Amino acid sequence: MESAALASRIPAVFSSSLRSNAHRSHLRHPSRISLHRPISLRSRTLTLASAAGSDQAPMGSQSQSFFRSALSSMEKVYLTRNPTAKSVLESVSSSDRSPVCYDHFAFRTFGVDGHGIDSIATFFLDFGYTLRDELRFPAKKLRALWFAPPETEYSNKCSLPLPRIFISELLVDELSSQSQEIIRKYVKISGNGNKYAALASTLGHLTWEKPIFSDYQQLARESEYAAWTLVNGYAVNHVTISVHRLKSHIRSIKSLNQFIEDQGYRLNSEGGTLKVSPDGFLLQSSTVADSTLFSFGDGVTESVPCSYIEFAERLVLPQYEKLAEEEIEEFHRRDGFEVGNADKIFESTSKDQLTRKAA
Repeated sequence: MESAALASRIPAVFSSSLRSNAHRSHLRHPSRISLHRPISLRSRTLTLASAAGSDQAPMGSQSQSFFRSALSSMEKVYLTRNPTAKSVLESVSSSDRSPVCYDHFAFRTFGVDGHGIDSIATFFLDFGYTLRDELRFPAKKLRALWFAPPETEYSNKCSLPLPRIFISELLVDELSSQSQEIIRKYVKISGNGNKYAALASTLGHLTWEKPIFSDYQQLARESEYAAWTLVNGYAVNHVTISVHRLKSHIRSIKSLNQFIEDQGYRLNSEGGTLKVSPDGFLLQSSTVADSTLFSFGDGVTESVPCSYIEFAERLVLPQYEKLAEEEIEEFHRRDGFEVGNADKIFESTSKDQLTRKAA
């Protein structure tokens, strides 16, 4: 991080060892979309059943150290580019007087010519993550998969759990021919860049050349997701604070939302600042994305949206509600993601929310 002081205040998520996340007991929820067909991820063909019953060996200490270093580099790029996220993390950590745990990392991709979910998912699968579920967003022409972190055979009370991974992709073939042509042009320029998506994320570099402004404008008119991905590439779209893992008075999402707003930050208001799953056990909110000046390939410099920070509280499931607080582990809580919540969280980078932020 930029200074020793900052390093001591933001999450120590990527220390060299990990206590088990107890994903041995993942729970299914009827609100999620079931997969009725295998999903091909490079040489892997996975179904939910095989993912849930994976015999993946626990991550060893050396590979875990490397993996956490890679995630730390992705996080560093994210914090450098997004001052709101950096400041919020500092404020929450300072108020809570403890390290902040991440619920998940999220990435956006172009679902065409090998540059979609597969391109970055492979990295996480190689380090023991397992495919859990699919979500569909027809109006936005998106689909997403989420992946659960591995158990490890090394435990350390000073370490923090690895985050879930949420990767979405734009269904490029459903766009207009003009927008398809633009996207295909840049992914073609990228060549084999899709094979190094994780590396691009750690370095904070696009795998294609800087786009021209008119291409960005065309995509923004049809899909703000497409425009965001064109200028941000494989950069982390957002990280999410695990609210129920906090220790102080802000360990409920309503209290945390008030705390964030009291600090002067604006929350994504799409569908209300608090997004609640139909079953009532997954509560989410997010800030509005930061903006930055981007120098396009044709010399034009314009403001574009960067990333944002999200907050998630996973409530204890009814069958475990009688457990004492000290007995509750992550697998006793609501797992997974919810289409209705995520659809509104996507709007954190939208023009409507950014304009509202500036008002």
